[in-house]
Amino acid sequence: MSITTCRGHNRGFTLIELVISMVVVSIALVGVLMVMNYTVRHSADPMLQHQAVAIAESYLEEILLRSYADPDGTDGEADRNLLDDVDDYDGWTDVGARDQEGTAIAGLESYTVSVSVSDTVLNTVACKKVTVTVGHPTGINLTLSGYRTNY
Repeated sequence: MSITTCRGHNRGFTLIELVISMVVVSIALVGVLMVMNYTVRHSADPMLQHQAVAIAESYLEEILLRSYADPDGTDGEADRNLLDDVDDYDGWTDVGARDQEGTAIAGLESYTVSVSVSDTVLNTVACKKVTVTVGHPTGINLTLSGYRTNY
């Protein structure tokens, strides 16, 4: 084999081939970066959902542990620590999650909590349906319901 024949077979990349390969790699890189950006942006969503569930469960447990009927005969108590029966919570709204004494819980100021109580019948038993709705500005809107009977 002569030297001129070997050189003819060992050609490098052309400019067009280099440009096309750079475009293909760039498109793949943009796709990977978009996936990473989406993942990072939404990485806190499970934590926010878990917090919303915990807040709703906490409020629902607090309410369902109250009396079925008003023990002191006074409806419409205005202070959270004076709410003594399930019906007192109807229409209750908190901006920011709060404990049973009404003290704001640090780190949970972005949540809104609203409560509704309605009379209903469950399998021929009169009861009160308590619905707790927890919302967050990121679009989380969670509703949890429970029933309180007069036992």
